[in-house]
Amino acid sequence: MKALVTGATGFIGAAVARALLAAGTDVRVLVRHESNLKNLEGLKVESVVGDLQDVSSLRRALDGCQHLYHVAAHYALWAKNPEIFYRVNVDGTKHLLQAAGDVGVERIVYTSTIGAIGLPHGGGMGTEDTPVALSQMAGDYKRSKYLAEQEVLKLARAGLPVVIVNPSAPVGERDVKPTPTGQIIVDFMLGRMLAYIETGMNLIDVNDVAIGHIRAMERGRVGERYILGHRNLTLREICDILSQLTGVKAPRIKLPWRAVLPLAHMNKWLADYVTHQTPRIPLEGVRMAKYHMHYDCSKALRELDIPQTPIERSLEHAVQWFRTNGYA
Repeated sequence: MKALVTGATGFIGAAVARALLAAGTDVRVLVRHESNLKNLEGLKVESVVGDLQDVSSLRRALDGCQHLYHVAAHYALWAKNPEIFYRVNVDGTKHLLQAAGDVGVERIVYTSTIGAIGLPHGGGMGTEDTPVALSQMAGDYKRSKYLAEQEVLKLARAGLPVVIVNPSAPVGERDVKPTPTGQIIVDFMLGRMLAYIETGMNLIDVNDVAIGHIRAMERGRVGERYILGHRNLTLREICDILSQLTGVKAPRIKLPWRAVLPLAHMNKWLADYVTHQTPRIPLEGVRMAKYHMHYDCSKALRELDIPQTPIERSLEHAVQWFRTNGYA
């Protein structure tokens, strides 16, 4: 059995590649010329250079593969040119999955995001069936992933054997970029979090997410979505756990998200027109903080039997990896 993994140089994709290798699967990875290959060091994988915009390269990468894990995405809360979100996340996904259908790939797992899952009006936990619309998506990343997921669902209805997984916020080792969630951990370790916003997140160990991908390939129902998540926490609770792990004092000043919004707008303006660097206070992150992004993960537990590593252990692994690799 051979599987193609896109995004294998990234946080989730690297974990998926490692889990597949541990399960005895032959792994091929799609990489770009400019990809940072740190997460692939020491792995016995076959690398193929290609791009989601180059259909011929995708066909070459898929040749001889029975399974496809499409994990790659442009994941950020800001970009100098927002069109990149739509070129990579929407157009690139259509190109790849259509190519997979053309060459006869047997099964596909598409990695969406928890941000494409709706939240109930008035509070409560979101599920795979909570209604949501494009107008509710905050920022280009979420909008692009929502649109991409709609394209995947269309292809599934047309007969493509694809299962969708929606990871929440993964934490753990090898978050090289780091992801926005990983950046929260790094900022905390560096003592940069002087205050916190009253918001909530769902955290899961990145290796549990990887196993969830494999279980979705083996057991998932075609055209279905599965939330890969674990524990719902407030940002204050996350800071308290990090404080216990690091010895850094957790912030005690609580700010309403509206109070931070003007600073976020200013940071975005500076990033767009002056520095052209990722803003320290991302506007889309502040907008998302309006909601407690808490979810019911029981469907994936019931149908896929995904593991649930204690979040304290996952955060400890993240802290140790960031320290060892010089992030903090």
